[in-house]
Amino acid sequence: MAFKNSAALSTWTYRAMYGAVKILSWIPIRTAQSVGRIFGRLMGRLLRRRVASSLENLRYVFGHAMPESELIALNQRIIGHFGRMIFEVPHILRLSPNNLDRYVTFQNEEVLIRALEKGKGAFILTGHFGNWELMSAATALRLGAKNAVVVRPADFEPADRLLTRLRSRFGTEIIPKRRAMKKLLSAEKENKVIGILLDQNVDWYEGVFVPFLGKPACTNKGLALAAARTGSPVVPMFSVRQPDGRYRIIFEDEVALDKTGDKIRDIENNTLKFTRIIEKYVKAYPDHWFWFHKRWKTKPYCTLDA
Repeated sequence: MAFKNSAALSTWTYRAMYGAVKILSWIPIRTAQSVGRIFGRLMGRLLRRRVASSLENLRYVFGHAMPESELIALNQRIIGHFGRMIFEVPHILRLSPNNLDRYVTFQNEEVLIRALEKGKGAFILTGHFGNWELMSAATALRLGAKNAVVVRPADFEPADRLLTRLRSRFGTEIIPKRRAMKKLLSAEKENKVIGILLDQNVDWYEGVFVPFLGKPACTNKGLALAAARTGSPVVPMFSVRQPDGRYRIIFEDEVALDKTGDKIRDIENNTLKFTRIIEKYVKAYPDHWFWFHKRWKTKPYCTLDA
């Protein structure tokens, strides 16, 4: 009986959340962005622990070169950006071929088209940057290719169900992170586009340590492994907010991968290449990146008690 009640509560919670998202999607996008900016400021005052975590990361990276007042101001811009993002994501429900240019513009999309012409699929290299959810949905709608994205399921089941519905709206397959490698290796056979967000911390046995923003960061080696095994091209893609409120979705040239025959070295060098590309965007648009994550949690050493 308790199980049935729990399942029913989860279902009703999901329905309530989806209803709220649907209502938010009807707010005109520019109005939604303005409201989101105000909402971000409010949440910044309420969620002090999150605000503190992002500010600590900023201090860790920029503290030697940026005064505290500038760090605090940058942190406020970060909070404002993600406040707007919360009100932008519901508009995935409103996206259509007729209104896509109201939300995004595309730069160098022919890079991905050429990559797919090789018949080996493609891996999209990106991160928690800009509005990655809107970017993924808009790209799936625009290109109409077989799409998939590797995600870590949300801990709260109704939220995970809601995100899955939004992410798969235009046919994108959702690949849980824990079972990702088998799916990644299928990219070549199915000529599929698979998005991988490579900017989060992993445990030492899942990754390799490469410098990110001047600090050693344990980075998932799965993309380097899959690209080496399949020969599928890796195409970077990022979204940058423009003055008019739209996002510019940028495709960069295919990454030239190291293929020396030394498997371990190639994995390390290619993971470093991927990380440097993400780093370039974070340095150029620091308010666009998700600084709330504990990116440098895993350390490249351990200390033993005497």
